[in-house]
Amino acid sequence: MSKNFASTGDLAEKNITFAEIGRDLYAFTAEGDPNTGVIIGDDGVIVIDTQATPVMANLVIERVRKVTDKPIKYVVLSHYHAVRVLGASAYKAQEVLASEACRAMIAERGKEDWDSEYGRFPRLFRAADTIPGLTWPTVTFKERMTLFLGKRRVDLMHIGRAHTAGDIIAYVPDANVVFSGDIVEYKSACYCGDAHFTDWPDTLSRLDAFKAEALVPGRGDALVGAKTVAEGIALTRDFLRDTYEPVKRRASRGASLKECFDEATAAMRPKYGSWPIFEHCQPFNISRAYDEAQGIDTPRIWTAERDRAMWAALQG
Repeated sequence: MSKNFASTGDLAEKNITFAEIGRDLYAFTAEGDPNTGVIIGDDGVIVIDTQATPVMANLVIERVRKVTDKPIKYVVLSHYHAVRVLGASAYKAQEVLASEACRAMIAERGKEDWDSEYGRFPRLFRAADTIPGLTWPTVTFKERMTLFLGKRRVDLMHIGRAHTAGDIIAYVPDANVVFSGDIVEYKSACYCGDAHFTDWPDTLSRLDAFKAEALVPGRGDALVGAKTVAEGIALTRDFLRDTYEPVKRRASRGASLKECFDEATAAMRPKYGSWPIFEHCQPFNISRAYDEAQGIDTPRIWTAERDRAMWAALQG
């Protein structure tokens, strides 16, 4: 495992790609760092996930302004994690949209998550002092809502628990393109510290049913072409299975968290060890898998203190 805590030793800047994946649909990606999606309609723009600080959000805005001068009307939060939401103020959007569950999680654990994530991955929080505070959605919905940018329709949907309890996707029907947030990752480790392992595969099946022509995952390259989209969903499903099943099996026989961690990590490292943030995620993932295997449905809140204690216990 990594000698440094989480990703505190990951200081190298990543190469940014801003690629058109469908008509007026863009993916802002950076070699396994958090992705941002951009939807351009007739009279405005939607940004999906914001980056972690206003200064980092400006990297997205600079690229948007190279392809359109239309106003950014809406910011959509795929879920509550700090790296996804704390840059929202930079966009000066009319509305910030999220699921009801996402807003509830911000209220319940948003500040703790902010402190936790900043401690784990400081490079992603460039100019953290520019963050004005927690990002609060101004519009929420339970299962589904539709936005119109002129004639362009965008459906926001909660299709099941997965990476968190409040994940949503954005679907653009005229292009058959999905922005999945962290429900899907492409050749990047899934962070499962707040996950619902039992529900997530069914949520992936609902996502797969769209048969999308392109998909922007939470991390990793944008997926263009139905076969590549299917591959990304399948790889995510494999990662979840390979994380959860050995932990569930061993925990049912009375194994300790440390024993489950050592066994699962050794088995997974040959296949997934080269994927971005694998070593970072693994202790958090196995801890959550162990809890869920023991019937703890709601993920326990991660704090900066809990992060460090867990890391020390599993690395010892």
